[in-house]
Amino acid sequence: MLIIDSINRPEALRYLACHDENISELESGIMDRCESELVGILSPRFVYRYFDIEVSADKVKLIGANLILDGADISAHLNECSGVVLIAATLGADADALIRKMQITDMARAVITDALASAAIEQVCVAAEEKIKSEHTGKYFTWRYAPGYGDFSIEIQKRFLDVLDAPRKIGLCTSESSMLTPIKSITSVMGVSETPLSHKMRGCITCDMREKCRFRKRGLHCGF
Repeated sequence: MLIIDSINRPEALRYLACHDENISELESGIMDRCESELVGILSPRFVYRYFDIEVSADKVKLIGANLILDGADISAHLNECSGVVLIAATLGADADALIRKMQITDMARAVITDALASAAIEQVCVAAEEKIKSEHTGKYFTWRYAPGYGDFSIEIQKRFLDVLDAPRKIGLCTSESSMLTPIKSITSVMGVSETPLSHKMRGCITCDMREKCRFRKRGLHCGF
């Protein structure tokens, strides 16, 4: 069972658009209390599954699954890979409920808790990634690529979750508009190769949202 007893503070501050940890003692104390309350109700879980793949110019076929990853961007991301791992992770419904409650009673604490939750779900994904890599020793991996990046359509979410049996295994579902529920959840794919992978571009220059990004406007980045 995955346990999160502390949350990456610098990561949470980045979501809050803070340049560093030079916040006041009062603000730090509020973050401490929000973190303590959030950690106390988290139910972090993840599920993953490996598939061999066939890659073409604009789609990736998963062998043994009724799922195709459509898009030139995801194809380029996986073009040197022989396999892929589908990953789904969530903090559980209680995290969403806590944030909604705070939005009614104290919006400042709601914003802080939301940022802490965003940092926490990334920690869950890192834990999943470490476990996957430990089970595939001697292999090489791409970084995680999520539906919604580039032309990798977010509309794949329901079929993605069905292949992982995520609704039953970790309680992760999707709405008709492809929004994950619970909200503080992430799906992603990670390519697997038998040989070293060439460096692939990553960052603001490759992102479709670079002209509208709230992080870039503040001289920060989202971590992509």
